[in-house]
Amino acid sequence: MAIEINKEFLEHIEELIISGDDQALLSVLAEEHPADIAEIIDQLNLKNATYLFKLLDSETTAEALMEIDDDDREKILKNLSAEEIAEEIDELDTDDAADIIAELPVERKEEVLSEIEDDDHAKDIVELLQYDEGTAGSLMAKELVKVKETWKVPTCVSKIRTQAQEVTRVHSIYVVDKHDVLIGRLSLKDLLVSSDDLYISDIYIPKLDTVNVKDDVEDVVRIMQKYDLEAIPVVDDKNHLLGRITIDDVVDIIKEEAEKDYQMAAGITEDVEADDSIFEKTKARLPWLILGLLGGLAAASIMGGFEDALHSFPELFYFTPLIAAMAGNVGVQSSAIVVQGLANDNIKGSMMNRLVKEIGLSLVNGIILAALIFLFGTILHYQIDISITIAISLIIVIIIASLIGTFVPLILDKKGIDPAVATGPFITTSNDIFGIFIFFYIAKLILGF
Repeated sequence: MAIEINKEFLEHIEELIISGDDQALLSVLAEEHPADIAEIIDQLNLKNATYLFKLLDSETTAEALMEIDDDDREKILKNLSAEEIAEEIDELDTDDAADIIAELPVERKEEVLSEIEDDDHAKDIVELLQYDEGTAGSLMAKELVKVKETWKVPTCVSKIRTQAQEVTRVHSIYVVDKHDVLIGRLSLKDLLVSSDDLYISDIYIPKLDTVNVKDDVEDVVRIMQKYDLEAIPVVDDKNHLLGRITIDDVVDIIKEEAEKDYQMAAGITEDVEADDSIFEKTKARLPWLILGLLGGLAAASIMGGFEDALHSFPELFYFTPLIAAMAGNVGVQSSAIVVQGLANDNIKGSMMNRLVKEIGLSLVNGIILAALIFLFGTILHYQIDISITIAISLIIVIIIASLIGTFVPLILDKKGIDPAVATGPFITTSNDIFGIFIFFYIAKLILGF
């Protein structure tokens, strides 16, 4: 049964740590999930967290280590010797082990690697550390089950049993030729029902999705999402099998990308956490706030240029916030849909078709909203030409805001810039400026001031 990690429970854990009652601690935390252990460690102070970490066996703490907050993990690792860290690394798959090693200072990396008892494990970790961050190679694990096409069924079964002992979960069985070139996959069912005199070459399935070790992780995510894969093999340029990427790693990437895009859409330039320092939060937010300030000054300057109009037609002033808000809202809606489509790789069709569709959609929405505004003006007995000005301005502003929100992310994506930067403050600020300018320019044409 899962434990309830509340204030009383944490206080009890701290009391046991202070009193040095290790047996009671082990009894309380026995057979608990590593994720729960990680949550407990995250909420303890560094001294108590380190004590608990050292007390528990490496098999438990190794998995918990991957769940602990990055900053807390860094602090705990600083309080462990190279030998103690190596014991944790020995219990981890190579991809997770490489992530931990990568966080250590250079001199500590060498110390920890030298303490790892399994030479092959250490060699695999070193290999993974060579790949550039953000590539399939940096995400893959070396643990997998592979068989040769030249093996007969009994030999294959025996080899799989041996290899499976080193793999946490067997998602697929990969088939290679004598040169270790990946040629397909093997169905466990086909293997079990096949006669002993058959070769693997007689029963393997040649159709197989793969990714290159140099591929971007976002491409890996798209492929695995598109084909609902639990794991995908990683190959080099000559199709040699190097490793595999599993769904849990992909989920982590999706989560990280979603968090980054959400923060960018909200006007935060870099990854921040709720408990980061004031300086870090200021550094992340201030650039977009400055952009908003400049946008506001630009909008104020535009309105200042039409000061006489505001004296002659004060009703225009009342509707200025509405025009700016509608421009920003429409732009953010359009950009959010496009950014989501780009992320999911389902933006189809030509630019012209999308242009026509956006203009049509904006026209329909604009006419409906303009009709409501016109009705509102009639009820308040505004002059007919002022109501017409506001209604026409609203239609045009909505069309232009929609086009900006649609095509700015597309253009950024083609230029290799993250389209998520187009959402939020960027689109809102630019559309505020365009909206106010268009509103007063149309008012000038219709009202003749």
